[in-house]
Amino acid sequence: MSLATSYPVQVICTVLNLPRSTFYYHPAPPAPVDISLRSALQRLAAEWPTYGYRRLTAQLRRAGYVVNSKRVRRLMAELGLLGHPPLRRVRTTNSTHPFPRYPNLVQGRVAGRPDEIWVADITYVHLPRDFVYLAVLMDVFTRSIRGWELGRTLEGSLTLTALKRALLTGAPDIHHSDQGVQYAARGYVAQLEAVEAQVSMATVGEPTENGYAERLMRTIKEECVSLTEFQNFTDAKAQLGRFLDQVYQQKRIHSALGYLTPAEFESQWQTEHAQQEGGHP
Repeated sequence: MSLATSYPVQVICTVLNLPRSTFYYHPAPPAPVDISLRSALQRLAAEWPTYGYRRLTAQLRRAGYVVNSKRVRRLMAELGLLGHPPLRRVRTTNSTHPFPRYPNLVQGRVAGRPDEIWVADITYVHLPRDFVYLAVLMDVFTRSIRGWELGRTLEGSLTLTALKRALLTGAPDIHHSDQGVQYAARGYVAQLEAVEAQVSMATVGEPTENGYAERLMRTIKEECVSLTEFQNFTDAKAQLGRFLDQVYQQKRIHSALGYLTPAEFESQWQTEHAQQEGGHP
């Protein structure tokens, strides 16, 4: 039997040292918008498991939610969505070779247009029985992937194939990489010289001098490689291709691009540039 049916509410509250307002309080169920927001946040966090609260806030806004980063961070904490483990690294650079070295031409330089600076790097991909290697070239200004190739070895054909694919759609003013043998080899440098691109290299032992490429590779490892169980080489190439060409290029937003995707940012820049050019005789 309920106490309230046998004793006055005032007596119950006095005995229990309970304010009457607390006795009568009935918590309201979560508002529909909060339920919808939580559901959307969980869905986006599952789709982008390495995103922090700032990028997830931007994604929610793109989806039509009016929300600030503080609220998103609080909800992420409540839902257990904060934090992810660090990744181990495997060395893919061999800087001991007889080929010429080139100075760092991009230190302190800020790219102001597409194809001003391309950066290149290699990372490993773990398959069930062995390793394969991914070479990627990215345009610094737009963060767009210009070319990539997956290979079974670190031989020069890996980076050369990626470069040739990239050069089908354009050429950089400056090509920047580490001093690995793949990027210093005569055949690779000859391809760059043929399109009048300047060769730039980071100092040996200074990965921060190729920071854009390092961050790109970290993104690929965190958001694709570490979350996917590749069955074999063919499967890895197909899934990495989907991530690079569709997810990264068309769906993944970048804080440095005003939370646009590389495709959106480059398209917007091209449109604005064309309008500016058209406005001048």
